[in-house]
Amino acid sequence: MELPGLAFAVWMLICFYAPVGGYPNGKVREACTSMVPCHGSSPQLSPEHTITVNGTEFKPGDSIEVHLSGPVFEGFFIQARDAEHLESPALGSFMLADRGVSQLLTCAHTKNSAVSHTSKAKKKHIKVYWIAPGNAPKRVQFLATVVKKYKIFWVKIPGPIVSQPNALSPTPPLHATSEAVSTSHPVSYLSKPFNASSCGRTKFCIRNPSNCDPESASCFFLSFQQEGSSVFIEMSGPSEGYLAFALSHDQWMGDDDAYLCVGEDHRVRAITAYLKERSPPVLDSENALEDVSWRLADGLLQCSFRRSIHLPAHKGRFNLDASYYIFLADGEASEGGVIHKHQQQPLITNGIYNITGLPQDIGGSRSPRLIKAHGALMFIAWITTVSIGVIVARFFKPVWSYSFLFGKEMWFQVHRMLMLTTVMLTSISFVLPFIYRGGWSQQAGFHPYLGCTVMALAIFQALMAGFRPSRHAPRRQLFNWFHWCTGTAARILAVVTMFLGMNLAALDLPDPWDTYTMIAFVTWHVGIDVLLEIHSYCLIRKVEVIEYDRVQILQSLTSAEAEGRLFKQIVLTIYVCGNIVFLIAFLAAINQI
Repeated sequence: MELPGLAFAVWMLICFYAPVGGYPNGKVREACTSMVPCHGSSPQLSPEHTITVNGTEFKPGDSIEVHLSGPVFEGFFIQARDAEHLESPALGSFMLADRGVSQLLTCAHTKNSAVSHTSKAKKKHIKVYWIAPGNAPKRVQFLATVVKKYKIFWVKIPGPIVSQPNALSPTPPLHATSEAVSTSHPVSYLSKPFNASSCGRTKFCIRNPSNCDPESASCFFLSFQQEGSSVFIEMSGPSEGYLAFALSHDQWMGDDDAYLCVGEDHRVRAITAYLKERSPPVLDSENALEDVSWRLADGLLQCSFRRSIHLPAHKGRFNLDASYYIFLADGEASEGGVIHKHQQQPLITNGIYNITGLPQDIGGSRSPRLIKAHGALMFIAWITTVSIGVIVARFFKPVWSYSFLFGKEMWFQVHRMLMLTTVMLTSISFVLPFIYRGGWSQQAGFHPYLGCTVMALAIFQALMAGFRPSRHAPRRQLFNWFHWCTGTAARILAVVTMFLGMNLAALDLPDPWDTYTMIAFVTWHVGIDVLLEIHSYCLIRKVEVIEYDRVQILQSLTSAEAEGRLFKQIVLTIYVCGNIVFLIAFLAAINQI
């Protein structure tokens, strides 16, 4: 066999017996070099899909929007490589526009240097952002592998070539630019951590958690102190990547004045940037910061710098003597100081503040008030009111059958009141995220879909209860089954929805505390339910007919009912107290965000 044929046969053998055997989940790291999927067939020759970008030039640190589009396809794999050496490893890093359809991969030991699919779901268009590295070559070309079906795919579809300005005389990389800046503005090393002793007196401070110590490994700290015509700024927090703050006219990311301290090669560089909508920050080529100092120790990244109150010569820099919302964020930075999207919601002040005005010591929130209210109302509804209402209806009919409230049996009135409260709280809570987002959220995964399902089931359950047949009607048994099935489905889906919602960026309760606490609540509820079921079974056994002695039967029933009533009331009291403890724990966690 000739050598090319042998090589092809070996390649086919590897593909057939490789442990990957196709990549429906997009984990294609084994194909980083060749970009060839091991699907046991040869690639197609004429591509049907195209790669487009929003620019032809870049500088290190710039963000380029990359689009892959064409007829419906199942899988894809995108990289950027040196246009002069396409066999070289992937370079730069990507950021995702939609985590539901795309994911980041590490190729050639470079984090986030490739993008692939998350599932076999059909798609027509993919959008990602490529961040140019500090050591980028003069010219970079984007390549893509696209899988239409398992055995129909194209490999290394050539995309546009983007180049650095004056490619014949390349622009120095980002870290070199920082060194050039540091020549005119010397950088020094901080000898000790910041302190908050002057907060509220001579400094305007933002701390999270409130009143935390900047020396603490869990404290995010930002301070401003006016000194003549300039402001001295200190920023600190637990991060090995970057810390950033931004001045904004509203509580939404976009059109903001941003300042970043980025860890790079065991050093920290302070840079200014402009935030355009929800895209990666646009780094400034000219740095307006002076007296830069930094410190990396004990898991903390700290930096300080000075900025003039007015900078008319620097486009995009806000005047510091006006009032703004203040954002404080942290995130990861890869090799070369390339920053990535923050993993948790930024801290945002609850109002607008003038940092050169009266010194204050304030906090902020990583969750918007409407989202906090959404979570709090859902917890009240589905941890407290609905759970107690179900227990009352299931086990307290015989206990409260002779007690009446507003002309109806007490158990029924309590059950109806709690369930109507649940529907009301759920309805109010349901609309809050839509008011906050102004529409549907594409970043919340399955949570909004399940939430809509729970809302629909709750309303359907209430409407169905309104048309409840009379107790002896032929359809009453059918109603009882539908009523139970709908309510049980709503409760199960509500718990799943809360599990998913607790870790979304807009709320993000402490992890893994939130998961363990929710599991504890579910265990608590199921345990009480099982306990009362066992008790009811034992009670029925106790009052079974004892042959012919009717007197003994009546005595047995009377004593058993009295004993059962007391036991159930004690259990209900304990259950209500336990539910309130769980509810307070979750509400306190929401309040601390």
